[in-house]
Amino acid sequence: MSDAVEIVDLTPAPAANVDHSLTRKAKDIAAGFIGGATQVLIGQPADLVKIRLQTSHETSSLSIIKQVLKNEGILAFYKGTLPPLFGVGVCVSLQFYGFHEAKRQILNYYDQSNLNLWPQTYIAGAVAGIVNTPVAGPIEQLRILSQSNTSTTKNSLSDTVKRIYQTEGIVNGIYRGFGITLLREIQAYGVWFLTYETLIQQIIDLQHYKSRNDISTPELLASGALAGNALWLSSYPIDVIKSNIQSDKFGSASKFNGRISAATRYIYQTHGLRGFWRGIVPCLLRAVPCSAGTFASVELALRLMG
Repeated sequence: MSDAVEIVDLTPAPAANVDHSLTRKAKDIAAGFIGGATQVLIGQPADLVKIRLQTSHETSSLSIIKQVLKNEGILAFYKGTLPPLFGVGVCVSLQFYGFHEAKRQILNYYDQSNLNLWPQTYIAGAVAGIVNTPVAGPIEQLRILSQSNTSTTKNSLSDTVKRIYQTEGIVNGIYRGFGITLLREIQAYGVWFLTYETLIQQIIDLQHYKSRNDISTPELLASGALAGNALWLSSYPIDVIKSNIQSDKFGSASKFNGRISAATRYIYQTHGLRGFWRGIVPCLLRAVPCSAGTFASVELALRLMG
């Protein structure tokens, strides 16, 4: 019997064919911005309906639509579009940059053939969510305040930001709901990227494509659509809690004071378990074209940029 001790080499394996250049990273960011702008233009009207359902006592999407048309006009469906049009572009840029950069770093430790294992892909997606949260939090706070406001009185974005900052400051005002936003982003984008990448790999294998560049636009759209629904089905209750916290009043009129437990208790006591799924139908309907358009536009933009 030998007394020899096996020495295990823990140094990272060299990653073959991984492009770490600044040009590659810039392309990820640019393609992500295009995807984000596409996402907003497609999904803003349905997003307004979702927010109203989550934060009001209405239970019907059709009722919300009728009320908006009657009281606020058709342009109200694009209430709060300016912040997300630029902001979501930035957010999706960060998401795709974070995801691809995390994949590149993972390749420093794992053989490329193992990259499609779901834990690694989920972790890369979760990193995308973490990177995105500091920007997404304030943008969604402003958008939700705008969309949940049924008044016909118009307040400019700068006035809203100034009012929140003066009364509540940055942490309790602009970044209200940061913790629940972070939790949602980790779960949502972990599942989003995992589902999409798994479907893309399945298509490549089944169709015997040489690379993902051979995948057709309809196949990209279908994969993106399914990934969008997976994202929301896995994270929607968290999003409902977040929307209630971020649409809450400030100061002494606040019901939750930014507390996740208080918002969760209120939703359950007011609407029961169903309350955590209010607005899921328009959300899923919105997710199909939005997620499909986002992934397809990102993939096609990356192909054009090379």
